[in-house]
Parts: sequence; structure tokens; C-alpha cells
Amino acid sequence: MEGNRDRGNIKWTSLFIPEHLERLREWQAEDDYIEQPQMDQFDWDNIQETLEMALKRQCETEIRTWQDGKITYYQGKIKEINIHSKTVVIEDPFGRDRRPVIEIVSVQCLD
Repeated sequence: MEGNRDRGNIKWTSLFIPEHLERLREWQAEDDYIEQPQMDQFDWDNIQETLEMALKRQCETEIRTWQDGKITYYQGKIKEINIHSKTVVIEDPFGRDRRPVIEIVSVQCLD
């Protein structure tokens, strides 16, 4: 058994040609893609009310956004709602982040 040196994954990488790897990456991207949630007027009103309440109370808030087939979570305090640029400014321990309102799919106050 000491003479048996298994190379693990190394022995399999030579069997994949670049076209295989490219197609596997495309397949993974297709599997991970999330369709944009359909929002109605009630959903937008609920998001607006929650954002305004979070801004007034300065409570910890979780915001979920959809962009390019991915849902991203942001957590922090709402510092500004800019109606001219249609953005929300979120502040967390790492700094400030500006997100377009159109990307927001849900808002939740955590306090």
C-alpha cells in the first residue's frame, strides 16, 4: 500500500478539455440564476412604508435586492432615501452603500 500514491483530483483534471469546463461553468450559472420577483403595487407600498419607518426609527434593517439573477442581502441602518436619484443609503459597520430602489425586493426591520 505504501507504493500506491493517489493523486486525488489531479488525475481527473487532465480529462476535462476547455470546452467541458466552459460548459460546466455555464450550467452552474444557469442553475444559480433566480428569476426577478414579480412585484405589485401592494408590495411597493409595503417596501416604501418599511423604509420610511426604518429611517425614522434608525433601526437595524435587512434589505434584499435582486440584480443579474442573484439575491443579495444588506443589513444596516437606513441613513437616507433620495427620491431624486431613487436610491437608499444603508450604513453598516463597514461603511455606506447606495442601492437603487428598483432592485429592492423586500425590507424588514430587525429591532
